[in-house]
Amino acid sequence: MPGPALDPVETDAQPPRRVDVAIIGAGVIGLSTAFALVRRGSSVVVLEKGCLAGEQSSRNWGWCRVSRRDPREIPLALEAARLWDGMNEAVAGETGYRRSGILFGCETDVAVRDAEEWLGYAAPYQLSSTMIGPDRAAALLPGATKRLAGALYTPTDGRAEPQKFAPALAAAIRRRGGAIVEGCAVRGLDVSAGRVTGVITERGRIAADAVVLAGGAWSRLFARGQRLVLPQLKVLNTVLRTDPVAGGPDGAGWIGDFSFRKRLDGGYTISNGMNNVVPIVPDSFRFGLKFLRAFLLEWRALKLRVDGRFLEEARDWRVTGPDEVSVFERIRVLDPAPVPASAEAAMRAACAFFPWLRGTRVAQTWGGLIDATPDALPVISPAESLPGFVIATGFSGHGFGISPAAGELCADLVTGARPLVDPSPFRFSRFSDGTPLCPMTGV
Repeated sequence: MPGPALDPVETDAQPPRRVDVAIIGAGVIGLSTAFALVRRGSSVVVLEKGCLAGEQSSRNWGWCRVSRRDPREIPLALEAARLWDGMNEAVAGETGYRRSGILFGCETDVAVRDAEEWLGYAAPYQLSSTMIGPDRAAALLPGATKRLAGALYTPTDGRAEPQKFAPALAAAIRRRGGAIVEGCAVRGLDVSAGRVTGVITERGRIAADAVVLAGGAWSRLFARGQRLVLPQLKVLNTVLRTDPVAGGPDGAGWIGDFSFRKRLDGGYTISNGMNNVVPIVPDSFRFGLKFLRAFLLEWRALKLRVDGRFLEEARDWRVTGPDEVSVFERIRVLDPAPVPASAEAAMRAACAFFPWLRGTRVAQTWGGLIDATPDALPVISPAESLPGFVIATGFSGHGFGISPAAGELCADLVTGARPLVDPSPFRFSRFSDGTPLCPMTGV
């Protein structure tokens, strides 16, 4: 089943032969990086093996939040919130962004204490996040049948439309002279005298002073081809959207067994963040020890599954040479089947809590594969062993909301500018320098 349809946008038929920066992957991270670079005057090409934002970049929840972030991610999220506020004007298009608030409902006193603990971690950043009582929560959740013990509410958090944001970014990049080429897989890096000097694609070589890997769930395999060990696994989340419906809250929220987000078309995006499938693949054994602490921390939200993906990756996900047809060409888009039971359970829970949803038609259900790291933090970092190569991946389900700032930080690292925020929490070397790898408080 295909993911949600994106707004139409033109791309380029042929790649240029030389650019300042070549970017692998036309998801929101690659596009945000390209947008930051073209605004600084760099020549850029974004190379996409499949279609623009065809995977998780168009399949996510559409949340733009600072709340419940890992504390190490908060500075980047704050910069992203600042950029989101002016995003429609910056790209001269409709991204669907609205500063409408996000609420994390607490059904028990234990959940209230957990939210208060996160507020303690976040206190140095002076966020707008606050704990609210049952009455205020009820006012923000019109028609709710259940009274909450409280909620963590962040009025400055927002929502945007994944199916609009990527096309709006792409159009803005092209207006500034950047190129975006779909159906053009990158097979490997071109390296001379120990430094990256371009990329080798299925359509030939492109010279570049720097290359950015923003390949989402594919980044692990590409890095492996460059002899870089990037610990990354995939997590399947199922999402649905409804037809337009009146009477609901304007923002987004997470309450027990379901999450919701008001859509620009008047419907809702609904999912269950506590019902994620982790396909067991060969990399599950290669990286099992690195992911063990994360699994033990989040085991209630993760369900291990053996399915056809194990054999597919064992057979097809192999490193190939620059003259060979690669898996990037054989599988253009990862389009996993959704888990019907997960979607049905989320919709039942939402309808039980919000009676105004009952009878609303489910317009579409889809699955998406999240690129996860052992500590649930992204990699935004140069690869020290390959000068000229920068990695931006592993956003662990948090990428859409922080993508504007992640793109700026990646552009800083490419150009040598002063970093937007301290990049050390996102360094690639943390996977090999003995740093403990574990998620901190967050969602």
